Amino acid sequence: MLVSYKWLKELVDIDVPSSELAEKMSTTGIEVEGVNIPAQGLSKLVVGHVVSCEDVPETHLHLCQVDTGEEDFRQIVCGAPNITAGIKVIVALPGARIADNYKIKKGKIRGMVSLGMICSLQELGLPEAIVPKAFSDGIQVLPEDAVPGESIFPYLGLDDEIIELSITPNRADALSMRGVAHEVAAIYGKSVHFPKKSVTESSKSTKDVIEVSIASDKVKTYASRVVENVTVAPSPQWLQNLLMNAGIRPINNVVDVTNYVLLYFGQPMHAFDLDKCQDSHIVARDARDGETLVTLDGEERALTVDDIVISVADQPVALAGVMGGKSTEIDNSSKTVMLEAAVFDGKSIRKTSSRLNLRSESSSRFEKGINHETVIEALDFAAAMLEELADGTVLAGLVQAGSVPTDAIQVSTSLDYVNVRLGTTLTYADIEAVFAALDFGLSGSAEQFTVAVPRRRWDISIQADLVEEIARIYGYDKLPTKLPDASGTVGALTRKQQLRRKVKTVAEGAGLTEVISYALTRPEKAIAFNQNPSQLIELMWPMTVERSTLRQNMISGILEIVSYNVARQNKNLALYEIGHVFEQWGNPKEDLPNEVNTFAMALSGLIVDKDFQTEAKPVDFFYSKGIIETIFAQLNLRVTYVAEKGMANMHPGRTAMIFLNDDQIGFLGQVHPQTAKDLSIPDTYVAEINLSAIASALPNDLVFTDITKYPSVSRDIALLLHEDISHQAIVDAIEEAGAKHLRAIKLFDVYAGNTIDAGKKSMAYNLTFQNPNDNLTDEEVAKDMAKITKSLTEKLEAEIR
Repeated sequence: MLVSYKWLKELVDIDVPSSELAEKMSTTGIEVEGVNIPAQGLSKLVVGHVVSCEDVPETHLHLCQVDTGEEDFRQIVCGAPNITAGIKVIVALPGARIADNYKIKKGKIRGMVSLGMICSLQELGLPEAIVPKAFSDGIQVLPEDAVPGESIFPYLGLDDEIIELSITPNRADALSMRGVAHEVAAIYGKSVHFPKKSVTESSKSTKDVIEVSIASDKVKTYASRVVENVTVAPSPQWLQNLLMNAGIRPINNVVDVTNYVLLYFGQPMHAFDLDKCQDSHIVARDARDGETLVTLDGEERALTVDDIVISVADQPVALAGVMGGKSTEIDNSSKTVMLEAAVFDGKSIRKTSSRLNLRSESSSRFEKGINHETVIEALDFAAAMLEELADGTVLAGLVQAGSVPTDAIQVSTSLDYVNVRLGTTLTYADIEAVFAALDFGLSGSAEQFTVAVPRRRWDISIQADLVEEIARIYGYDKLPTKLPDASGTVGALTRKQQLRRKVKTVAEGAGLTEVISYALTRPEKAIAFNQNPSQLIELMWPMTVERSTLRQNMISGILEIVSYNVARQNKNLALYEIGHVFEQWGNPKEDLPNEVNTFAMALSGLIVDKDFQTEAKPVDFFYSKGIIETIFAQLNLRVTYVAEKGMANMHPGRTAMIFLNDDQIGFLGQVHPQTAKDLSIPDTYVAEINLSAIASALPNDLVFTDITKYPSVSRDIALLLHEDISHQAIVDAIEEAGAKHLRAIKLFDVYAGNTIDAGKKSMAYNLTFQNPNDNLTDEEVAKDMAKITKSLTEKLEAEIR
């Protein structure tokens, strides 16, 4: 909401700097985004009177003599198509500053001296979307009473200050100048004074000309007035200025009046050319499937039964609450105008505007709510303005179907309730002062009082709302503050939190970057990378199918992030996420889904970039596995890896399942090449681990182990084995040998080539032995090595090289 400070000061007697007002409003509940001064950065812009205008042969240029209030006329070369003698224009004098800090200088154009520049509004920095159409392709023409040589800022309202409010849905009452005035008056303890307009009605009755009715439960009331003999013309400059400062393009006096009333009352209105209507019976009804309507923007809209339309002769002529129809548009030939003021269902308007992607000033207000109390007052005000600005004749009375409540809402509470919630010691006199500032009625006593809330504040309906209003106006800065009592239990991290932090530390230490992906995804992605998916957990009313189902894996979401980055030339990626996946094994109507705490990662691109002395090193299976092994090593957990060839979306030769105590807790491997191709990503390695299962396996108590003072002994052993034997099988065989002093096993070489038999491979291991209580002897080490050798030869038919 853009608020003209000059207009606001006409409605409330305040005279404080706009910066102070912005600060006050922000601290009492309505955030101020900023204050903009349209004239800021502009200088030496004056009114000019074009005395003569001569065309320059064979060009689009015009040589003008302009009176700028100086002794001599100023010669200016102008190329605007609407320049002509006798008009008042904006002149930037030499040395002037216009939009983008551009400085105007004396110059020559085609050999002709030009002592300044005749400007359009766009050249002063105004957006083209709000410039009147008559001047959108040329220069701005000023009012005839503009005095040459005077500053142009007052004539165009550029000397105003525009306060931009960030209105939350609960404070939609501030989407009008009257609502903002009430708020400001309450903050400063002032009273509001709103101008009144009375209608001079003719003897002809409105009900003799039109009839209105409602045929939809989504329309609460619909009222109309008729104004005859209007003269459609440009609005006076003051009205155009107000609209442009509010971000609205001036159209003509009739349309501009409806927009003025929208800004002033917050009441959306529409004007119909009644002569273009095929019947006098106006019906507000639900649209029918298959109906179409060409709206004011020239687009044909396909309607559904969820939409509300205004129909004449059973044909839609307006999309209620959103935009009018082209067939009854006000144009320069319009003579009889029907004004509409109504209350439509906000949910219906929101659905229509969202479906058609057709947001408007009207729809945004109907969506959030409007003041029922001023619907008819706004209608009468608009009719009076048309009488004043368009020389119209207002017919007697109005026609109305339906009604809305206008009486105040009664909300009761007690002083004790307020003080307990706010931690204050307010008196009943303090309460009286607050509600007097808000202009709310108040009756009762400290033990029980009732507040009469006017309809303009439809956000207040319960005790808590009253407490909030008291806190706002009394002052949040005056509320007592104290630290919470910490004499109770001492806080500590849960096992889940401890595990999460430890895994995060290890992952980030390994160079991974944390990401957060969506918990909602497509149904097919929800169960991808999952060997045993549960029932799908789908939202009843998803905003889009892309976010309709709770995920049962996190890899799909991380791969979307990988794909997004790769498409933007960011190819070396190491990402991880810790979050929840969801399982539904029971009855979805009775049982909530299980939330499983999960760690997932994805690696893609190069580990080491190529340079003059280093070869590029891409991510591979073993690099990814090393990160996972590091995580389990830091957790003091022993896991095993089993090759897996049948997992969907994973490479059949580069995938392993991860087991902890014979329970599968995750997987590790390369994304299937076809899946990677579909996502337009290079070779990518992923892993997913069930942290909930890990948390339950962690020991409750940590046992301290002394660091031994006795040295270790290492032995190397090289094996010749069948090529199908895995590293895990070898490690298992070594451990099952029962070597008493074996402490570590490390693979340091793998070889397969021409020097060994086909179908065979050589693997070399370093074995570390240590006795924590004494020095090891050669005999003890030899005895352990003999056990290991026997186990390898018997179980794996390994040949010791």
